[in-house]
Amino acid sequence: MGFRAVTTAIAFVALCAAPACLASPGSGAAGGVDAALAASVESPARSPQNTARDIYRHPKESLSFWGLKPGMAILEIWPGGGYWTEILAPYAKATNGSYLAALGSATQTLPAKFSQTAVYGSIATTVFNEKSPALAKPGSMSFVLLSRNLHDWMSTQGEPEKAMRDFYAALKPGGILAIEQHRADPRPMKPGASDGYMSTAVVVKLAEGAGFKLAATSEINANPKDTKDHPFGVWTLPPTRRSAPNGQPSNPNFDHAKYDAIGESDRMTLKFVKPD
Repeated sequence: MGFRAVTTAIAFVALCAAPACLASPGSGAAGGVDAALAASVESPARSPQNTARDIYRHPKESLSFWGLKPGMAILEIWPGGGYWTEILAPYAKATNGSYLAALGSATQTLPAKFSQTAVYGSIATTVFNEKSPALAKPGSMSFVLLSRNLHDWMSTQGEPEKAMRDFYAALKPGGILAIEQHRADPRPMKPGASDGYMSTAVVVKLAEGAGFKLAATSEINANPKDTKDHPFGVWTLPPTRRSAPNGQPSNPNFDHAKYDAIGESDRMTLKFVKPD
């Protein structure tokens, strides 16, 4: 993608109103959600803490926009507490697909509840970090989800580039890289994404540097209330609600009201494709 095309895509991300973006052809609006995905999102097995976040994370709309389909081989990078795992693993089980979780180290594990194969199927794990080997057999995955993790690697030289190369290698031709990331735009990104926010241009450049093509953008996860100038970065906002610098004890006198009123962060939602 040339400079002009990237600039156009970034402008679209920054300026597009949510209704217009959601109504665009191929955007995967809620009306196009398949029954298995709807059942996974609405499942009573999901934790109340996670379903409460759906108003900010729009799981049905986001996964439909990205192009999730029945039977896909799904790879999620650093699933953490399992917000997306609660949806993607049952979906893969119900549609004869597969779900693979890339953890941060060989000693890390998913929360214990994901061992319930009757609900989540058989979940396999792999490892992604700055020194990890291949994530999966080359060309074996259909869908890679990177949700609010890319900023974690920006302070380690070469790790973001390695991530994109690893994702590209794991995906089959035509496979999808789905990215949700805290968005710094329109202000500049801080060095190393130290506050958790990233520039859309930087994310696009990293993905395209590995060979991906930007297929679509959406404002599904935009939050115009987010001023992006919080004392403890994006982690000042829900759900983390940090009240002191990282590593220091919480401040019991910190007033969260202003930040709770904002809600969760403003996020870019990008769909990349590995060319056929």
